[in-house]
Amino acid sequence: MGTRVGIIQSNYIPWKGYFDFIASVDEFVLLDEVQYTRRDWRNRNKIKTADGLRWLTIPVDVSGKYTQAINETRIADPRWADEHLASLRHAYARAAHAKEQWPWVEALYERAKSLSLLTEVNELFIRSIALHLGIATKISRSTDYPSSAGKNERLLGICESIGATTYLSGPAAAGYLDQGLWREHGISVEFKTYDGYREYPQLHGPFEPGVTVLDLFFNLGEDATAYFRAGTPA
Repeated sequence: MGTRVGIIQSNYIPWKGYFDFIASVDEFVLLDEVQYTRRDWRNRNKIKTADGLRWLTIPVDVSGKYTQAINETRIADPRWADEHLASLRHAYARAAHAKEQWPWVEALYERAKSLSLLTEVNELFIRSIALHLGIATKISRSTDYPSSAGKNERLLGICESIGATTYLSGPAAAGYLDQGLWREHGISVEFKTYDGYREYPQLHGPFEPGVTVLDLFFNLGEDATAYFRAGTPA
């Protein structure tokens, strides 16, 4: 059968496609010793509100720290969790499954309050959401494995340590992945596509596909598991 591995940086409350990616591999590796990128998905994501799309952003300490890694990035204001909870409650109070889903979401944010590093918060949410979606994929950290310099070499080294036969990549990496090098090491490369997601009932106007996966839970409840995979049949 072989072993399929995927490696991606952690995101804050990611969209459904992130979890589709996790579910598509045997082991998913969080690559958080690489450089933190500003105005990216590392510390923010979108929710849908009556006033349109809104960013929920975790404030982080970046002043003068231009080369810090994701797993070195510290949270700047401990009040963020309460503020995000208030925003979610306001945006999704009328969602069909908000009442039943709220307890576990609120409990996650309560746990996140005590964490000081962005990577810890992201991993907490990613693991819990994957569990609620019924995803059985092993989730690990890139720091669990030996690392090498260079984009291809770092990823390749992790995959070889795991015993991967296939590396699943996001589509954006097609421009820099040296597929010939991977083939030389006996590992095939595939690129994930994010086409064919079904629309589902949402609050607040026309359907928006790219919001946080929490939108899926509040609107669909337990049926969320049937909508986070691309091309899932009706």
